[in-house]
Amino acid sequence: MKRNLQIKELFLKNFDKPVTELKFKNLYELIVCVMLSAQCTDKRVNLITPNLFKAYPDIKSLANANLSSLKSYIQSCSFFNNKAQNLIKMAKAVYENFNGEIPLNEKDLKSLAGVGQKTAHVVLIEWCGANFMAVDTHVFRVSHRLNLSKAKTPEATEEDLTRIFKDNLNYLHQAMVLFGRYTCKAKKPLCKECFLSHLCTSKDKEI
Repeated sequence: MKRNLQIKELFLKNFDKPVTELKFKNLYELIVCVMLSAQCTDKRVNLITPNLFKAYPDIKSLANANLSSLKSYIQSCSFFNNKAQNLIKMAKAVYENFNGEIPLNEKDLKSLAGVGQKTAHVVLIEWCGANFMAVDTHVFRVSHRLNLSKAKTPEATEEDLTRIFKDNLNYLHQAMVLFGRYTCKAKKPLCKECFLSHLCTSKDKEI
C-alpha cells in the first residue's frame, strides 16, 4: 500500500539510524537495561544502572547476588520485586546453561527468566542490528493511531508491522519508540509538529 510505504520512508528519513536511549557498555548491561525498562522509562533505568553495574559488573556477580541487596539498587523501578528475582534467575541460567555467555538467538533468549519476545527482540535489534520489530507501549500506540494495525496484542501488532515494513525493522522499531515518546505522545500529541500529520486520521489528532 502506497500510504504505508510513505510512512516507512518518512520514519527512516526523520530518524537516521536511531538507537535506544538506554545506556550500556556491553551485552550483559544491555539485557539488564532492557529487562528493567519493561513498564519503566529509559530515563529512570539510566539513573539506576550506574550504581547497579558497580555492584554487579557481570553475569557471575549478578547470578550470586543477594536478592534483598539487589532490590535495594532497583527499588525505584516499577515491579522491582519481580525484576530482581528474574535478573538473578536470568544470570544463573546464562551461567549454567550457556557457559556465562548471553545467547544471541531468539529461542535461547526467551528461555531466560524475565525475557519475553519484546525483550529478546530489543536485545537482538540493539546488539546485532537484527531485522526484528519489537512492540512496546509507544510502538503499539503509534501503529494503531496510524492505522498500521488493529491488533489487540503487542505480538499480533508486531506481526502486522513486520508484514507491512519487511526490512529496516530495527531502525523502524526505534524510530517508532522515539516518535511515540516525544511527538505522538499518549496525552497531548504534538500533531502540529508531526511529519506524518498529513497521513494520520487518528481520532486523537489535535489540530
